[in-house]
Amino acid sequence: MTLTDIGMPPVQALRGDILSFHDDPFVHGIDASMRLQRDAVVAMRGGLIEAVGPAREVLPALPAGTGVERCDDALICAGFVDAHVHYPQLPIIGARGLPLLEWLERYTFPAEQAYADRAHAEAMARLYLRENLRNGITSAAVFCTVHPVSVDALFEAALELNLRLIAGKVLMDRNAPAALCDSAQSGYDDSAALIARWHGRGRLGYAITPRFAATSSPAQLDAAGALWQAHPDCHVHTHLAENSAELAWTRELFPEALDYLDVYDRHGLLGPRALFAHGIHLHEREYARCHEADGALVHCPTSNLFLGSGLFDLAAARRADRPLRVGMGTDLGAGTSFSMLRTLDEAGKVAQMRGAPLPASHAFYLATRGGAHALHLEHRIGSIAPGMEADLVVLDLKATPLMQARMAHVDSLEEALAVLMTLGDDRAVRATWVAGRKRHQREASAAG
Repeated sequence: MTLTDIGMPPVQALRGDILSFHDDPFVHGIDASMRLQRDAVVAMRGGLIEAVGPAREVLPALPAGTGVERCDDALICAGFVDAHVHYPQLPIIGARGLPLLEWLERYTFPAEQAYADRAHAEAMARLYLRENLRNGITSAAVFCTVHPVSVDALFEAALELNLRLIAGKVLMDRNAPAALCDSAQSGYDDSAALIARWHGRGRLGYAITPRFAATSSPAQLDAAGALWQAHPDCHVHTHLAENSAELAWTRELFPEALDYLDVYDRHGLLGPRALFAHGIHLHEREYARCHEADGALVHCPTSNLFLGSGLFDLAAARRADRPLRVGMGTDLGAGTSFSMLRTLDEAGKVAQMRGAPLPASHAFYLATRGGAHALHLEHRIGSIAPGMEADLVVLDLKATPLMQARMAHVDSLEEALAVLMTLGDDRAVRATWVAGRKRHQREASAAG
């Protein structure tokens, strides 16, 4: 192995235990999908991973003078992927006591009206991205608001950090406050302009974003479908079957549809790179059709529990004969934490209540390569391998006194991962690397 440095950007390297997924453990089993490399080195250059392997092999091949950062008592993992989140809802995190539809009316819609103001949007975008980095989230699929300036503010901040981010302007032309409504035509035109301005710049991608079926007219859904047809390399990002009252309302508004997923399907909004958040109340026809069309579901456990929406059926979604792409979402601000570790812990509890326990190793897959797979980006992010984008998180296994004491008693990697996702939070994120640059460093060890 030789890493030449003639005429090339400098190499940066991390040394420690490296955990990565190269396949899907739900389909192929954990032994064939996950790899732990003890005392290994990952070398990065020009935003990409250049080499990964045992320290005894990689270190001699590094260019002279390369600094190697030690990551002791830690796991080096691919950066976390948050496959569904609302950055405009940061000001209403923790607003309790209402189910989905009432929660939207009481808290969400008033909060989102503030994003007509560019200064407010910029401040919240910066806060949102800083918190992502503190929590090891290096990629995300993000709802903005109906205001194009909310998209501009987020993309500008993300471009400065060279983040891989997918986002879009909300489309909503009915059943919402007038200040948050566009029209089928203006929504199309605004979105097309944003696609021209941002899609493909740096590591940014655009998502055509109907909020959910009930807040878009059939004409607007048709326009969204036409826009996707014109720009098929964009994503579609929306909500699906989150709440039983929402489900009944959608049935009233679209009586011709076979079910909730069929609403989107009829309007050309189902296919590869379509992301459907929640997907709690689905029937087998919808699972099968989503699998056939290569769409993806996003599991948002803290939000689903906070609003009392229901328990996502991960086992049904990932059934072996038709496994859907599934990612994890914090779904702030109905979601209650930026921490993907806290999100995985809640997903584990939901799985227990469903009678189908979620192994910790499989949970970490969902937060990394699984999220990348849901976004159809598994060829770029979600794994630590040569040629992949160098998005990494260093997870401190002894981040708190309790974690340090508990880790002394683990007897397997599976148990260590379980402890990490049960007791860990932002304090467990020692460092976050984005495209080969360290963008977050925890100031001091919480273990003391």
